[in-house]
Amino acid sequence: MALALRHNGAVALWRLPNAAAPTLLLSLQPLHLSGLPPAIEPTAPAGFAFYPFEDGDTAEAMLLPADVVFDEHQQLHLSPALPPEATAAVQRVRTETDAPTELAWHVSPQPLPATADRAAYEALVAEGVAAIQAGQVQKVVSSRAALRPLPTGFDTLNAFEELCRQHPRAFVSLVSAPLAGTWLGATPEVLVEVDGAEFRTMALAGTQPVTEDVTPHTAIWRQKDIEEQALVARYIVNCFKHFRLRDYDETGPRTVAAGNLLHLRTDFRVDLRRVASPTFGTDMLRLLHPTSAVGGMPRQAALDFLRRHEHYDRTYYSGFLGPINLPAAGTSRLFVNLRCMQLRATDAILYAGTGLTANSEPAREWEETELKLRTVGSVLD
Repeated sequence: MALALRHNGAVALWRLPNAAAPTLLLSLQPLHLSGLPPAIEPTAPAGFAFYPFEDGDTAEAMLLPADVVFDEHQQLHLSPALPPEATAAVQRVRTETDAPTELAWHVSPQPLPATADRAAYEALVAEGVAAIQAGQVQKVVSSRAALRPLPTGFDTLNAFEELCRQHPRAFVSLVSAPLAGTWLGATPEVLVEVDGAEFRTMALAGTQPVTEDVTPHTAIWRQKDIEEQALVARYIVNCFKHFRLRDYDETGPRTVAAGNLLHLRTDFRVDLRRVASPTFGTDMLRLLHPTSAVGGMPRQAALDFLRRHEHYDRTYYSGFLGPINLPAAGTSRLFVNLRCMQLRATDAILYAGTGLTANSEPAREWEETELKLRTVGSVLD
């Protein structure tokens, strides 16, 4: 890891849901930049995808090449494309006994995003509800950024380990790249998974806190949450219809726990052996992102609303990230970048959003963002 950071390379460290150990990927060569979501079929290049909410001038869509991979079984994989000198450097580092006391994590060169206080966020929610009631959009997902000071002596790797401990069912990630800075998160939401035989995605929406009396088995959902989640599921089904696909499995909705929160979730599975298109996974990814769970519906109208009213650049928040076709794995698993924060020299930028419908109440939406900020913000306490 120190080798990659010292040579201006990129690092991705992640722990898959329910996995026993994390995986580490190092990119020692130039990153692959692309405005389009990556190919995720088994023949696609191996790497780690880190893509923004919307590709633009301030946030580059990137695929971190899988130059060096330490998988969850502690096996080392070196890319055959690595130059001999880089391979030799990796082998030398493996024999060193003294680990560096400090790692030079990348810091984003972008200015700090505008943050919204309670009054500003509740005003944004009210604008969103008015747009829905006026028929301009069916649903819009508003969000905000919050600035928190980094504690003295904050240890990024310890924070990653703490998130792994707190959220065993989440995709926990630590990504550091020259163009993106350093991001830490624990997301509950799968965007797409492809393993060669099967395609999977989910509709995740609706939020309420876990309490002593409210658990996945006892939760009762408001009509607003049920409608919000149904819109996300409907959007996925409409994407299937784009391919005239009728043969898929749909399970749910059901209540699932994600740390201190509960959500409604519907799972979708497609047998790729029954799909004529060899690029179905990639094509679905390009239709889904950004999903209605992070933007709204209709997609373009919701995105236009956010550009006019949200007043900050999400960059990689609510984009997607995850491994693609790693050695010995052969799968692509991409997750929506939620419950995340960006690390700066002395501060952390935390992000949270809420899905709005005609029945949304500004005060409750603010409280929901506060709950979501605690998921990753707990490591700052």
